[in-house]
Amino acid sequence: MVDVRKHYYLIILILFSVLGCSSQKDTFTNRMYHNVTAKFNAYFLAKEKIDEVEDNFKKAYQEDYTQILPVFTPIDSSTVDNNEEKLAEARELAAKAIDWHRISNWVDDSYYLIGLIDYYEAKTDDAINTFKYLNVNGENNDVRHQALIQLLRIFINQRKFDDASYVIDFLSKEAEISKENKKNLYKTLAYYYEVRQEKDGLIAALEKALELSKDNSESSRLYFTLAQLYQREGFDAQAYSYYRSAMEGNPPYELAFFSQLYAQKVAELEKSKDYRKVREYYDELYKNRKNQDLRDVVLYEKALFELKQNEIEEGISLLHRAAQETAKNDIQKGYIYEKLAEIYFDQKEDYRSSFYYLDSALQFFKPEDKPFNPLSAKKDVLETYTVNYETITKNDSLIRISQLSPEEQEKIAEDYIQKEEERLLAEAKKKTPEKNSSIFDNLLAFGGNSTGATFYFDNPTAIQQGEIEFFRTWGNRPLADNWRRNASGFQSASNYADNTNSINDTSTIDEPSETIKSSLPDKASLLASIPNDPVMISQLNEELETSYFELGKVLFFELNRPDLARDYLVKMIQEYPDSEKKPEAYYTLYLIERETNGMTEYYANKLNKEFPDSPFTKSVNNPVEESSGTIANKNAAENYSQAYLLFKEGRYDESRSLIRATLDNYPLTPVTEKLLILDIMITGKTGSKETYQTGLEQYISTTKNEELVKMARNMLSVLTGEVNKAPIAKIDSIALKDSVKVTNNTRIAQDDSTSTKPESIYKFDENQTHIFILVIDPDQVSKAKNLTAEMENFHDANYPNSRLRTGSLSFNRENSIILVSPFSNAEKALEYRKRFLTDFKAEALPEETKKSSFVISIQNFQQLNKRKDISEYEAFFKASY
Repeated sequence: MVDVRKHYYLIILILFSVLGCSSQKDTFTNRMYHNVTAKFNAYFLAKEKIDEVEDNFKKAYQEDYTQILPVFTPIDSSTVDNNEEKLAEARELAAKAIDWHRISNWVDDSYYLIGLIDYYEAKTDDAINTFKYLNVNGENNDVRHQALIQLLRIFINQRKFDDASYVIDFLSKEAEISKENKKNLYKTLAYYYEVRQEKDGLIAALEKALELSKDNSESSRLYFTLAQLYQREGFDAQAYSYYRSAMEGNPPYELAFFSQLYAQKVAELEKSKDYRKVREYYDELYKNRKNQDLRDVVLYEKALFELKQNEIEEGISLLHRAAQETAKNDIQKGYIYEKLAEIYFDQKEDYRSSFYYLDSALQFFKPEDKPFNPLSAKKDVLETYTVNYETITKNDSLIRISQLSPEEQEKIAEDYIQKEEERLLAEAKKKTPEKNSSIFDNLLAFGGNSTGATFYFDNPTAIQQGEIEFFRTWGNRPLADNWRRNASGFQSASNYADNTNSINDTSTIDEPSETIKSSLPDKASLLASIPNDPVMISQLNEELETSYFELGKVLFFELNRPDLARDYLVKMIQEYPDSEKKPEAYYTLYLIERETNGMTEYYANKLNKEFPDSPFTKSVNNPVEESSGTIANKNAAENYSQAYLLFKEGRYDESRSLIRATLDNYPLTPVTEKLLILDIMITGKTGSKETYQTGLEQYISTTKNEELVKMARNMLSVLTGEVNKAPIAKIDSIALKDSVKVTNNTRIAQDDSTSTKPESIYKFDENQTHIFILVIDPDQVSKAKNLTAEMENFHDANYPNSRLRTGSLSFNRENSIILVSPFSNAEKALEYRKRFLTDFKAEALPEETKKSSFVISIQNFQQLNKRKDISEYEAFFKASY
């Protein structure tokens, strides 16, 4: 009977399998078979793989709780690469669920998984097509909604906000969206507002997502994010409540720590007048062993508290301690050094120290981190300051010492070495643990259990003292046994000719301490570094002259310190009265006096008397608006001629300085293309071959002047070795022809109107100098003067240190334009446009007209100015920027 039952079940199983084998036959048994096998086999395994990958994404990302948490955890491409095998397996399994079980209810779910895998692997177009397919053809509404939500996230990533708005509108009209999908939709809406920096929308969307969240870990993170947002908006009571809620639900320890810390901060620490109590709170946090990996955060927060009480030195000391702590998240070190750089910049006005702290901070930030770009830009400015400041300090000291007697020079070298010895001993003493002086410790010392460092090699001070004594006696002599020295001396006497190179052979002997060798120079090397050759002293003076000049410029133009800038520039003129930089120094001093309401006439007279033909003198004598019209054309042409003569004389830095100043001041002149190619030619003399070649290739692709293009092609052929049959243009004739002639812009446009329109006439270069352009109707020109005045007021209020210039120009019959320049790169120009659209208000300027604004590089502007087709460039602008 049992055997019969076994055979009976076996027959049923075989029949069930045979009937269920077809993926097309739509019967109840077939559907049931495919639903079960798809769900619990291929689809289930694919979903497990993807869940594992997403969990790995979260583990790989280090949350930065000191900043507002992002709505979605960022996914690093390297983490995706590390999970490539799992994603490939998931893709294969999801494809099998579709191919083998086409009549199952899990086909849509499997397509969704494939779209998700494409998204993670950055195959964005494939992902979009898959999600769109599901929206049109999907039978499961839940999956269709998931696909639309993921599609919305992709559009937000791509900053396609019009497409994103369409998806949002479409989903708002959908009925019966599941709670899970609603939660994910609200999170994606929060991401939409996060990217657009709309805090009100972000908070509202996160609140809705929180209401629908059932996962404790997710809820804690949402509470914490909302608490951060409310705290920054000044709603301390709400922030406190949300921080407390974030600690519920067993969150990760780090999140719980920051929740407690910030909850106390908004509730008590910020408001307490009992400073001793606040300090004790931070001290208790620091002592808690659970917080050992977060001690840098505790010290950082305590430092911020001390700085608010104007305890600057205590704040600095705490930040230094924080920097020495072991960090759980390296980015915290970046914030510590950033704060130190800020203190030394703002409070102490020590720009050199600020530079070194910024340099340290950037070691802990990635290029995609929010602080990286602004800190990088600030570091570049401070680096210019520091390099020139240190050059002045070093060269000035060397020149002064060179003028002393040999005895005085020796005394200075000996004093320096003694101070270095004292410094090294002081540093070693800090590393030596304090010795317990109790009688018990003295007794224990004989048993080897002393708490102090009594053994020589455990005592940094003793080691340092021994190294210094050895160095005093033997200098840089390598450590060696006496028999080895004796043997060496014998060989030197008998086989001198065969051992002349043995001094530098240290492969078989020990070196002295690297610390002493690198930190403590001997007297002979110090004396040898003192210049005694007139050529060397002349070179040091040349470096000094340049550094005084560059330091004055960076202090005035970048650091907004006209008082310090004046001192350095005056010093340069006094020390180097025959300097070729003198005209520009006078002009910069003129600008300083104009800004500080000082003696502008003095430097104007100096320029007119000593350098009457200098372009800087002409700028002083013609203080009218020169951003457009014949005056600009004439001045730019004269500057070009002067820059070309400087180039022929080999004075490349001066030539380039004049070129860049002219391009910034007069971006709309007939000689702009000549200035651009002259700048490239200077790169050919001073820069790398690659940069020179790139510059020529870009110039050829964007320039319409045939004669200049032929010249650029010939220069490129010489560089690359390729044969170019184009006739060689004479640079002299191009340089001098029409150098002071004013060309009619309309004529240029007509001459070029018959030329064939290239496929890509405009080139995107985010690092090039940019201009902001506002297009207005000609009938608004009469109001343009008032408008430019209001824009100048806008600049004074929002960009006081940028020295932006505003000008207007009749562009063509249909349009006039207002220009604002210069911006050193595309990012700064776009940032200005964004603020202009949101913050600039003028009765004469409708909102629609404001939206017609765009930014453009100087090189692209030359093309626009010739073609006169604003709509053509607007299409390029929307696609590229």
